[in-house]
Amino acid sequence: MESNDIQVLVAMFLYLVVTIVISVWYAKRANTNSDEYFLGGRSLGPWITAMSAEASDMSGWLLMGLPGVAYFFGASDAVWTAIGLLAGTYLSWKLVAVRLRKYSTVADNAITLPDFFSNRFHDNKRILMSIAAFIILFFFSIYVGSCFVTCGKLFNALFGFDYVSMMIVGAIFVFVYTLIGGFLAESTTDFMQGILMIFALVIVTVGGLIYVGGFDNVVANLKEIPGFLSLTSIANPTLDAKGVQEVVKGVLSYGDPGTYGIISILSCLAWGLGYFGMPHVVLRFMASRSTKELPKSRRIAVTWCAISLFSAVAIGLIGKAMLPDMFLTAASAESIFITMSTLLLPPFVAGIVVSGILAATMSSSDSYMLIASSAIAKNFYLGLFKKDATDKQVMWAGRITMVVLLILGIWIAADQNSSIFSIVAYAWAGFGACFGPLMIASLYWRRVNFQGALAGMITGGVAVVVWRLLIKPLGGVFGVYELLPAFILASLAIIIVSLLTTPPSEEICKEFDTYMDYDDAVEREVSTEAVA
Repeated sequence: MESNDIQVLVAMFLYLVVTIVISVWYAKRANTNSDEYFLGGRSLGPWITAMSAEASDMSGWLLMGLPGVAYFFGASDAVWTAIGLLAGTYLSWKLVAVRLRKYSTVADNAITLPDFFSNRFHDNKRILMSIAAFIILFFFSIYVGSCFVTCGKLFNALFGFDYVSMMIVGAIFVFVYTLIGGFLAESTTDFMQGILMIFALVIVTVGGLIYVGGFDNVVANLKEIPGFLSLTSIANPTLDAKGVQEVVKGVLSYGDPGTYGIISILSCLAWGLGYFGMPHVVLRFMASRSTKELPKSRRIAVTWCAISLFSAVAIGLIGKAMLPDMFLTAASAESIFITMSTLLLPPFVAGIVVSGILAATMSSSDSYMLIASSAIAKNFYLGLFKKDATDKQVMWAGRITMVVLLILGIWIAADQNSSIFSIVAYAWAGFGACFGPLMIASLYWRRVNFQGALAGMITGGVAVVVWRLLIKPLGGVFGVYELLPAFILASLAIIIVSLLTTPPSEEICKEFDTYMDYDDAVEREVSTEAVA
């Protein structure tokens, strides 16, 4: 191994050591009880609330998947997706954060998303809770797999290490530090990882622009590729039977640009709808220390998101101008950020920057593992099978769930040619359609009832799978991203079924009418007086 590689490894190793130290620091508090382990006792301040929400959400696809799409297909897909995600980030913080923080406390102090839905509709049989927990386990298995793919690709691209071996090592590391520290450790490391991610994105963007001689040179190089810089068409690389771009006489081959019409634009913008139902994002709203701090968290989160998203797109475009024929497949193009980092920066600094990919991967996979484990432990194990379980038994059930998720994630990530962007798109649609419409209805519509909630959740999940597998391949108008039709169908199911069935009870309606009166500052004052 060359000295440059050793410096990169040392920087990454130091980052991993800091992560473990944080986990050990919070271990004692995390293991006090299940509320502390799974939600941190609702004690997150505004900066950690914001940064951990965004870092856990973006994952490795922000530093690898999104730049890869921009590098291989041009601006349209990447830019419209970034716009949709930024709009969704703002709207979810604006419309959901404060209301969910209040309502989740009023609804019998719900500490998981399945808890909230069951408590919100007084579902004593825990049907909503059980279905939501299953959905979380299923789609988070896919999500965790995408994170493990990122780990494998990172070390394979940097050092030539075996993809599968490195993927498994990365997966086990994330598992261990999440197991030790729980939600507070995970959220604190997510804050640190969010800082590292935005630093990495900005420094590589600036470095790339300097390398190619500025923005004008990037545009001059890329405008020669048909449709590459357009937002209403998409570059069409000519591929052989194995999906590798053809090179004719030393020049990359492109066909006529594809049309990028309203269906394609709506598909990308629809990514923003997913935010209303993302368990790892809304959980931060529930864990916030105070509703009065959430507007500050919103401003931090949206600013971070805007800088990070558009830096990621810029890296893909600048990378194409710098290294036009470096990557000849869509999957390999997801390594452009890594290649630019090692090319532009001193080895030790490059090691810190590419640790941003580890940061993105770890900040997401730890969230997915913890949320899935809390859903199964609190909602399946305690809620259905062993209602007299002790707190320690619940926590052990959660840890066993993490092991299952670890194995499923490794199995999904076994294929080195997996596209991070494609894997994330599937899971994102699943959560957005299953939980997004129901979240909005739960917080804003008095008339929604248990039957409507159940219909919406099931319709959303089924619609995503059916649309992706059977309808989307038909193309044309049916080629729209599955989240959009599934979100619409789930919303209609909630409205129609709620109106056709018995209205919610007077008790539920009274709770809905008064939940916004909840004041967490008063609750903390009362708790302090009680302790005194």
